[in-house]
Amino acid sequence: MAPANTDRPDPGLLAALGAIVGPKWVRSHLTERRPFEADGLPTHASVPMAVVLPSSREQVIAVLKLLAERNVPWVARGAGTGLSGGALAGGNAVLIPLTRMNRILSIDPVRQRAVIEPGVVNARLSDAAAPFGLQYAPDPSSQTACTIGGNVAENAGGPHCLKYGTTTNHVVALEAVLPDGSLARLGSPHGEPWGPDLVGLFVGSEGMFGIALEITVRLVPLPTTIRTLLADFATVRDATEAVGSIVAAGIVPAALEMMDQACIAAVEASIYAAGYPTDAAAVLLVELDGATASVEAEAALVHELLRAHRARGVRSAETATDRARLWQGRKKAFGAMGRVAPDLVVQDAVVPRSSLPSILETIGTIGRKYRLTVCNVFHAGDGNLHPNICYDRRDSALADRVARASAEIMEACVAAGGSITGEHGVGADKIDYMPMIFDSTSLAMMCDVRRVFDPANRANPNKVIPIHACREWREPQ
Repeated sequence: MAPANTDRPDPGLLAALGAIVGPKWVRSHLTERRPFEADGLPTHASVPMAVVLPSSREQVIAVLKLLAERNVPWVARGAGTGLSGGALAGGNAVLIPLTRMNRILSIDPVRQRAVIEPGVVNARLSDAAAPFGLQYAPDPSSQTACTIGGNVAENAGGPHCLKYGTTTNHVVALEAVLPDGSLARLGSPHGEPWGPDLVGLFVGSEGMFGIALEITVRLVPLPTTIRTLLADFATVRDATEAVGSIVAAGIVPAALEMMDQACIAAVEASIYAAGYPTDAAAVLLVELDGATASVEAEAALVHELLRAHRARGVRSAETATDRARLWQGRKKAFGAMGRVAPDLVVQDAVVPRSSLPSILETIGTIGRKYRLTVCNVFHAGDGNLHPNICYDRRDSALADRVARASAEIMEACVAAGGSITGEHGVGADKIDYMPMIFDSTSLAMMCDVRRVFDPANRANPNKVIPIHACREWREPQ
């Protein structure tokens, strides 16, 4: 944990920011800044120098121009649900939460597009699109709280990204303000533009390139039929091998999620209890959607495959209420783990599906080695793991074991042909792991791209790319 930043910012800067957004929307006292010291990951904390909360695109532009004139670094922030320490500002940096910019500007049901501000909560967009028979497909587990601006920064995924893709597959255009206060329009709401995919570059850039002011997203039709199956297994290996068999059969479920026994126990002991069998070593949640005939045929085949891999039981949600209950247990699993310990590290790595049986055994071995409680709930269909380590951060020795175990998990996933993050981003948490998967030339190229958007490196400084990897550090003039 970083020490609290108790210094008061320059009064002149505070006054200038207050003139733009209104004095009540500038936070300068330590007690006002302290709530913004962390995101959803408890291992990193940093109190910002000041917090400014704009409510319009004009205010954001004016704030960034002011900070550029004064050479002040800054960090954009959504709802603070991120899990990589990516939206933290400390030292002399100003934090810019965008939650007041929460308007859905338009929904076009014919072209299946929506234009929104960055502070719109993910689930709210699908609620607004539903009367038109449409939905916004990316659905992070925090979708009832997280904002789409934050989703854009992290290229957020979610259970249904197996079939529908992550955020980058649904953003078609952006109006962004760059760190010097200038505006850039990226992409095209009318279709795929010619030239380099600058929208794809911006999505997932973790706040290093600028702030998205208006986001144009693709909406998709609500499926005609949805079938949700729950299968339980006596061993984790049986469950993971069933995952591979479903995909190998040519079926692409809308979602294919897995939870192990420790996670099941936490959910079923909480207010989010979903009726999962607590004696199961693992459960799979399989969701199929589309035309009625194809869904029914796929459901029958999935049922056979699950039984062939020794599923003890397979049941189908018979009503929308049943389906919602099954999904509540999965999406609220992280909250349910609050009953296990005061703090939770939600790790994020990706491995090939074929490696799931062995890598989960390795994670279990690592947990036992460091005497840690590890609960697994994850996107099994695309190999996106979320080993959750329950602990108490007030115990420094325990926190050190968590850090060492996390590093070993990342090393194991990379050795299995995977990557260090699937959807949570690098942020501050995984910056030291970047050399595991990128050589020095690749890291230097990332620095070069970053400088195109932000030559002074003032936007979300000290995140994502190890500073020693940049060319000016390796090759001083």
